[in-house]
Amino acid sequence: MSIRIPTLAEIFAARLVVDKYLKRTPLMYAKRLSMELGCEAYLKLENLQPVGSFKVRGGINYMYRMREEAEKRGIVTASTGNHAQSIAYSGSLFGIETIIVMPNGISQVKVDAVKSLGARVIMQGNYFEEAFQYAMKLSTDKGHLLVHPINEPLLYEGVGTMHLEVFEELPDMDVEVHPIGGGSGAASACIVYKGLKPSITVIGVQAEGAPAFYQSWKTGKLVSTGGVKTKAEGLAASMAYELPLNIMRGKLDDMVLVSDDEMTRAIQTLLFTSGQVAEHAGAAATAAAFKIRERLKGKKVVLPITGRNIQPEVLAEVV
Repeated sequence: MSIRIPTLAEIFAARLVVDKYLKRTPLMYAKRLSMELGCEAYLKLENLQPVGSFKVRGGINYMYRMREEAEKRGIVTASTGNHAQSIAYSGSLFGIETIIVMPNGISQVKVDAVKSLGARVIMQGNYFEEAFQYAMKLSTDKGHLLVHPINEPLLYEGVGTMHLEVFEELPDMDVEVHPIGGGSGAASACIVYKGLKPSITVIGVQAEGAPAFYQSWKTGKLVSTGGVKTKAEGLAASMAYELPLNIMRGKLDDMVLVSDDEMTRAIQTLLFTSGQVAEHAGAAATAAAFKIRERLKGKKVVLPITGRNIQPEVLAEVV
């Protein structure tokens, strides 16, 4: 059974929901960063969301659309952190019980944040896919409504509202660079930008230590790497998934791999040039921009800071 691919019209409809519960985030022209990159760099500050990540947009749209069934059954999902906070936050908005399965090794700041939103947290496995297998078992055994963190179209519709905001503020943009973990952010970018102005270039970014989607996009087949090795928790997926690959096939213009060291330097650069805090995955777009800066010269480039949920002692070490 094929998975429904969200449309641009459905993303516009999701904005009617998302705007009820979230303020729009700033699109900030980053002057010093622009000077370093040799382009006009704009930062979409999704790190300022209530849970510190763009994922909350998808969680709210999902919970609003599915609230009647979710109230009866409760929600279970799996996450490396930001999707977890999104579902926990959205569940708290609508008074819905949420259970989040997280892999071991996730930063404590993310675990504590999920718990503080009223969700029950279960630690299981060593990376995302192992946690998700357990979440599926809980759904089968207990009858909870399972939110697939990657193959759920309602999440993409909510996440896509971020790109509508960008386009409305900067319709003459040339390029958007977007991190890819599960893929909802970059896939919804393809739907929005290619739907509104096909000349906009969309470039994806993955961690060198978690290149499953990169390999899948290159080969056209779903690839599993069997594990990950990266500090970027939000990019730590060991396999690619059907929905984002189907969306991005033929629409994504390019993909870039960045190392943990490059993301670490990007965290420093964002903090020192723009005063913005980013986690490793949240700084991946900026890291990629430095890697391909020759291609970006003179262009208007959007670099989303997709998340800020970094362990305080890790941030202190980075600085």
